Amino acid sequence: MEKQTHIVIVPSPGFSHLLSIIEFSKRLIHHSNGLHVTCLIPTLGSPSEPSKTILQTLPSTIHSTFLPSIHFNNIPEDTPIAVQAQLTVTHSLPFIRDALETLSSSSNLVAIAADLFASDALTCAKEFNMLSFVCVPSSAMTQSFCLYLPKLDRTVSSEFRYLKEPIEIPGCVPIHGRDLPKPVQDRTSQVYELFLQRCKQLHLADGVLVNSFRGIEAGPIRALTEEGYGYPSVYPIGPVIQKGSGDVRNGCECLRWLENQVTNSVLYISFGSGGTLPQDQLNELALGLEISGKKFLWVLRAPSRSANSAYLDSETDDSSRFLPCGFIERTKEQGLVVPSWAPQVQVLSHSAIGGFLSHCGWNSTLESVMNGVPLIAWPLFAEQGMNAVLLTEGLKVALRPKADENGLVERGEVAKVVRRLLEGEEGREIGKRMQNLKDTALKTLQEEGSRTKTLVQLAVYLMGK
Repeated sequence: MEKQTHIVIVPSPGFSHLLSIIEFSKRLIHHSNGLHVTCLIPTLGSPSEPSKTILQTLPSTIHSTFLPSIHFNNIPEDTPIAVQAQLTVTHSLPFIRDALETLSSSSNLVAIAADLFASDALTCAKEFNMLSFVCVPSSAMTQSFCLYLPKLDRTVSSEFRYLKEPIEIPGCVPIHGRDLPKPVQDRTSQVYELFLQRCKQLHLADGVLVNSFRGIEAGPIRALTEEGYGYPSVYPIGPVIQKGSGDVRNGCECLRWLENQVTNSVLYISFGSGGTLPQDQLNELALGLEISGKKFLWVLRAPSRSANSAYLDSETDDSSRFLPCGFIERTKEQGLVVPSWAPQVQVLSHSAIGGFLSHCGWNSTLESVMNGVPLIAWPLFAEQGMNAVLLTEGLKVALRPKADENGLVERGEVAKVVRRLLEGEEGREIGKRMQNLKDTALKTLQEEGSRTKTLVQLAVYLMGK
C-alpha cells in the first residue's frame, strides 16, 4: 500500500496560534490532491476547552495529537508567557521526535511547519529528511521585522524604545521603537535573547508562510520577496481566518441582543483570547463607554496587571463584579457585557456592528477586515503595537486613543474616540477605507486570487516531494 504524503505542523501553546495554523492546514488540504496533515500540539498544563473544541471540527485528512503536558514545576513561576511557550516546545522535543518516528514508518513525511515560537521543532527536519517552514500567524510587517532584527541588533546599541527617529523596516511604515514587539523592549532580558534566536532561525528555514496578502501589505510583502535580502522563500497565504464555530456559549445571548440594534450602531469590545486590562484601566474604559452614550457589546475578562495573563488560561468566571459600582444597571439599555468569550466571527459579521475596539491581534485584525468593520486600536502585548501602527498610519482604517504619561487612557478620551468612530465624517471615511480593504481581501480568495494561487503552488511543491 502506498504511503500517504504528510506534513507535520507544530503550533506553540495558546489557542490563537493553534487556531491560525489549523485554519491554514484546512486551506492547504483543500487545494491539494492527497496531502494529509498531522498536528502535534505541545501543551503546558491541561489543554483549553476552545482548543479541544476546534479540533473536533477537523476533516479526516487532518489528524491532531496533544503531546504530553509539560508541568509548571519545570518552568519558573514568573517566566513571561512568550518564554513559557518557547520552553514548552523545547521540553516537548523528545515527544515530537517519537511522534515523527512513528509517523515515518507509515507515511511519507515531506515537511514540518512550526509556529514562530515553536521553531525549535524545525531541528527535526534534517533528521527526518523533511523541508522546514515557519508558519507566522501575524502580519507581513511583523515578519519583515523579525527577519530584519538580527541586523538591527548588530547596528543599534541602545534600547530601541529610546531611539528618537522611527525605525525603517524594509517595506514598512516607519515605526517608533516603543511600538516594536514587547519581547524586544528590554535587550538585557531572557525574552529578548530567545526572540532574537528565533528570528535568526527564520533565515535557516526552507520557507516562511505568512498570514497576509498584497492588498493589505503590498510594501512588506514586496520587500520579503525581493532578491538581495537573502531571505527564505516567503509565501503570503492570507487572509486565513476562522469561518465560524459551533460553540455558541454566549453566542445566543449576544446575537439575540444584536438583532434588536440599529445597523452600524454598536461598538464591539474584545481583547482577544488572552488580553487583560489592569483594574484602573478597566474602570476608565467602562466609564468612557458609558459617557459616550453609544451602544456597546463588551467581552469582559477579569483585570490583571499583566496584559496577557489569560493567554494560556481558559478562565470563564463572571467578571462583571470588577466593573464600577452600578455600571451594569446604569447601562442596561445601552450595552451588553458578556464574560470572557463571544462568537467573534458571527458578531463581526452582524449588521449592527459599526466598530471594533480591539487589541490588534492579527487574527482579530483580519476578521475585522473581512467584515469591513473599522477599528479602535488598543494594543496590549506581542506585536500588537506594530499592527496598530499599520492600521492607523498605514491603512488609515483605525483610530488610536491617546494615553496619559502613566499609560492610562482616561474615560474622556475613550468617549471621544468612540464618538469619532461611530458618528461624523471622520468615522464614515474610515469606514469607506475599511470597506474597500474588505473588497480587495475578498478578491484574493477567488479562484484566480493571489491566496488561491499561492496555496496551490505550495501544495504542488509539497506533493512533488
